[in-house]
Amino acid sequence: MSDTDQARELLQGVRGLVRRFSVAERADVACCGVTVAQAATLETLHREGPLRLGSLGRRLGVTPSTLSRNVERLEAAGLVRRAADPEDARSSRVSLTPKGRAAARDLERQEIIFARQVLERLPEERREAVSSAFRDLLVAVREATETCCPGAYEHLMEELPARGEDTRSGCGCACPPDATEAGTGS
Repeated sequence: MSDTDQARELLQGVRGLVRRFSVAERADVACCGVTVAQAATLETLHREGPLRLGSLGRRLGVTPSTLSRNVERLEAAGLVRRAADPEDARSSRVSLTPKGRAAARDLERQEIIFARQVLERLPEERREAVSSAFRDLLVAVREATETCCPGAYEHLMEELPARGEDTRSGCGCACPPDATEAGTGS
C-alpha cells in the first residue's frame, strides 16, 4: 500500500471514529439534558476548575456570543455560576456548582462506559498493543499539528502526549499554565 493510500485509510478511519464517538457523545448528553456544547463546557470546567470567560471560550473554540448563551443556560439550570474574578474586577470566572460537578461526572461516566464497550470488543491479548499504537498516533498528531500551526491548538493538545512522555496513566504532561489566565481582562 502506498503512503497516499495509507494516509487516506488513516483519514477515513479517524473520520469514522470521530463521527461515531460524536454520536455516542450526543446520546450521552441527551441523557443528561444538556447540549454537546454545554457538555463540553461542563467537562472543561470539571477538568480545569474555574476559568475566565475568555480562557474558557478559547479552550472550547467558540465565539464569545456562543459561550455567553451556553453559560447563561447552564447558569439558569444551576450547573455553573459566574463570579467576579478576584484578580481582575473587570472579568468574571465561571465555575461548576455541586449540581454541575455531578452532571460532569455523569457525562464522563457515560463516555467511559462506551469506551470500555469498544475495548471489550477487542481480543484481550491485543488491547495493550492497540492502546500503545493509539498513543503513538496521538504523539504523531501533536507533532504534526505543531509543525503546521505552532501554538495554534495548544489548548486542544494539552492532554495529548508528547514524544517520550509516559502516556500509560494519562497525559503526564508538564504543560506550562495558560498564559492567558494571568494579566488579561478576558
